[in-house]
Amino acid sequence: MDSQPAITRLHYELIHGLIQTGVCPTNADLSRQLGLPLSEIEDQLRALAAIHGVVLHPHTPAPWILHPFSLTPTINWVKGKDHSWWAPCIWCALGVAALIGGEVHIHSRNGAEGESVTIPVTNGRPAGFETAVVHFAIPPARAWNNVLEHCAMVLPFRNTDEIAPWCSRHGLPRGEAVPLHQVARLATLWYGSHAQPDWHKWSVAEAQAIFHRAGLQSDFWNLEPREGKF
Repeated sequence: MDSQPAITRLHYELIHGLIQTGVCPTNADLSRQLGLPLSEIEDQLRALAAIHGVVLHPHTPAPWILHPFSLTPTINWVKGKDHSWWAPCIWCALGVAALIGGEVHIHSRNGAEGESVTIPVTNGRPAGFETAVVHFAIPPARAWNNVLEHCAMVLPFRNTDEIAPWCSRHGLPRGEAVPLHQVARLATLWYGSHAQPDWHKWSVAEAQAIFHRAGLQSDFWNLEPREGKF
């Protein structure tokens, strides 16, 4: 039996709940909403995690990260008119802004250090910050080797000059810097349809095409053609 329609519905309920209330539905909530036993909800969550549609807590089948949302606190906080949300990284925070629409403010820290930054965003598009960049330390092809590490190092900087000293200071890899406004474009392309009832997880080929549409065509963004989801 094909589980895709079931996990697509589950994903919709999770995302819709987060957008509407600022809080992720619990497994018990999902059981009531979908009229399914709790054990089946847990099985569907595991199936969704298997295609990278959700990250579950290590020791229990409950959502931990539902990209572009983090369900536990991070340095990236998106403040909307009625609700607010955490995001795993600045790319995801811009994805939340694109999903929510309207005017929001993204609160983060340059290089995850002491300098706070507040980015006003309207319908997914940042205002100002023309020299700001986002540093991706780990190539996306390796993102799911440890997605928490990958997200933790997708960080904003005031400009490209700050990146090399930051990498040296922390002993972390130098990856690729992308203008903030270009990352906002990527976030809209990547996450803009995540709240749709017919959502599906991007295939590797679809993900590669999105990178190209966002103007990300260097070897750093090469996913190497293969089967499966990204």
